[in-house]
Amino acid sequence: MYRLGSRSLGPALKAARAPVTRNSFLQTQQQRRNLSIHEYLSANLLKTYGIGVPNGEVAKTPEEAEAIAKKIGGDDMVIKAQVLAGGRGKGTFDNGLKGGVRVIYSPTEAKMFASQMIGHNLVTKQTGARGRICNSVYICERKFARREFYLAILMDRSTQAPVIVASAQGGMDIETVAKESPDAIITTNIDINQGVTDDIARKIATEIGFSEQCIEDAKNAIQNLYKVFLEKDATQIEINPLSETSDHQVLAMDAKLGFDDNAEFRQKEVFSWRDTSQEDADEVKAAEYGLNFIKLDGDIGCLVNGAGLAMATMDIIKLNGGAPANFLDVGGGATPEAIKSAFELITSDPKVTAVFVNIFGGIVRCDAIAQGLINVVQQMNIRLPIVCRLQGTNMEKAAELVNNSGLKIFSITDLQEAAEKAVDFSKIVKMARDIDVGVEFSLGI
Repeated sequence: MYRLGSRSLGPALKAARAPVTRNSFLQTQQQRRNLSIHEYLSANLLKTYGIGVPNGEVAKTPEEAEAIAKKIGGDDMVIKAQVLAGGRGKGTFDNGLKGGVRVIYSPTEAKMFASQMIGHNLVTKQTGARGRICNSVYICERKFARREFYLAILMDRSTQAPVIVASAQGGMDIETVAKESPDAIITTNIDINQGVTDDIARKIATEIGFSEQCIEDAKNAIQNLYKVFLEKDATQIEINPLSETSDHQVLAMDAKLGFDDNAEFRQKEVFSWRDTSQEDADEVKAAEYGLNFIKLDGDIGCLVNGAGLAMATMDIIKLNGGAPANFLDVGGGATPEAIKSAFELITSDPKVTAVFVNIFGGIVRCDAIAQGLINVVQQMNIRLPIVCRLQGTNMEKAAELVNNSGLKIFSITDLQEAAEKAVDFSKIVKMARDIDVGVEFSLGI
């Protein structure tokens, strides 16, 4: 399946957004792990590869915005909130300002809008109700396009090779184009050994509709974008729109670039551009611990080792009427240190009413995991009920340790029974909170 940022398109790019399933959820979360960078950084990177972009600079204060607008000159510019989310133009700031992308006509307006954007949260269709903080704005010249095109380079999972997706209908949501005009989308599979040849790039530029006098410039832009894709370990190069301006320049008007986290060791400069203020603080903390953690909207905390087991755990909680509060994979080791870090993340969420620990002890023995779990619960004085399912080496000894601990840890071997118990405990604790009764009393402990 093709992945364009947060968008999901079918193999023929003819389907709109797919319904959310377990697999699509995890694919989305996997995509989220790839590094995204701000628009101004993307523009700066593209410029180093000879790709045309509108003249512009980033400002972190209203005064800087005013100075940059004076430097750019003219009376026709654009100010863009630097927030890592789609739909900025239709977003609303927490102070009531509508639109994270605004046309401005003077340095005074640049300063005015920057003061209303910087330091405020922008809420879009992709950010959720809280929005994301805007710490800077991008001031750039406004260019008028004769024609606008869409172009993206990404990996095709079915062929395990790059693919170029292009359309004459640039400036629009590619999902809408895929749904309403699927024939307007052109896909070109690229042989990784051959790359994007002159003929391939020229054919794409011609098919999507560049005028004859811009074909060569468009061909060069496409080849240079592919060069960025390869040399910077990108997972996504999305230019929307790639424009032919009124004076026949080929410019990338907006760019969304994503990079493979696994390539961080050789892309030090790119990864130094990461903006953690745009990410969930708990997920950032989890990454520091080496945990795979995604916060969800439910109330049953999950601590699991292995992505497959984590998926199954979330599924069985849902099947029993509960809702997982997180996806948390502590990895194959499941060491006491990892368990402690995981519990710190889980219990920091006030919505959590119960915890389901579901671990297969292969690399680490179950009794060692159990003792680590007991120590963590004692050290952190955790009062929430914990359902513990430990399978594998020394599982009988692990169950004995848990059952004799005197703590609110319940060892259950059967997965279905364990899930049922976790959901039951969650309901009891929620009820106790509603009537302001202690957890110990509500559980009969």
